[in-house]
Amino acid sequence: MQFVSRSQWGARPSRYALAYIGSTRGVKIHYEGTPVPASLAKAENHRLCAGRVRDIQASHLANRQEDYSDIAYNAMVCPHGYVYEGRGAHRKTGANGNQALNVGHYSVCAMVGDSGLTKPTDAQLNGLRDAIEWLRKSGGAGAEIKGHRDGYATACPGGPLYAWVTKGAPRPGGNTTQPKPQKYEPFPGVDWFKKNPRSAIVTAMGRRLVAEGCSAYREGPGPQWTSADRESFRKWQHKLGDAPRFCDGWPGRKQWDALKVPKV
Repeated sequence: MQFVSRSQWGARPSRYALAYIGSTRGVKIHYEGTPVPASLAKAENHRLCAGRVRDIQASHLANRQEDYSDIAYNAMVCPHGYVYEGRGAHRKTGANGNQALNVGHYSVCAMVGDSGLTKPTDAQLNGLRDAIEWLRKSGGAGAEIKGHRDGYATACPGGPLYAWVTKGAPRPGGNTTQPKPQKYEPFPGVDWFKKNPRSAIVTAMGRRLVAEGCSAYREGPGPQWTSADRESFRKWQHKLGDAPRFCDGWPGRKQWDALKVPKV
């Protein structure tokens, strides 16, 4: 993957703290929805792409009606196949249409528009796949790949990109086989638990701890993270035989993966 971090493309700071998100059902594909010069796809014009991302971030930050925290997308992909980090992994998007849709999927925007450059290049399609797989590996994205228009009244991501999405978003010359849905919940990160989350993931975790004989619950488990959840997880850490310094009740990745919490 040809990855361009926020610092590398010159991102401005977020206006507000970006909302953490542990996992999503998948990724939604977007386009700019405005004219994009066809000449942007020329190899010598890749030098313009970082500036285009900066311009899009600036326009979003200036949109006080939407009151964006930052660039709306989790990532953008230029015609040359480079993946530009937007909000990034484990950050709720601002692009899918409403709060429920923003929680359900990450958003990745291709630098194509409604005129000029309307058809994605092969390099861009490869970059979109790179971005999807990055968000799966680093952000807990599920198997779904959808268009912005799926669930929201919009023309986005345009005809050519949406046709690619409906074919299964294949790499050029590749196949359309979709990965199998994840069987277990990906690790949400220790910081997620320390924010006292209320989630079905917490309930599912608690049920697994009970099944493993590691319950400290007087009632439940339920969706709200409590001291009983932490104490139950501490019992699980002891059961795994972890060193005392790793038995503090805060889930670690290896401990979480060993618990095999079913996907909710």
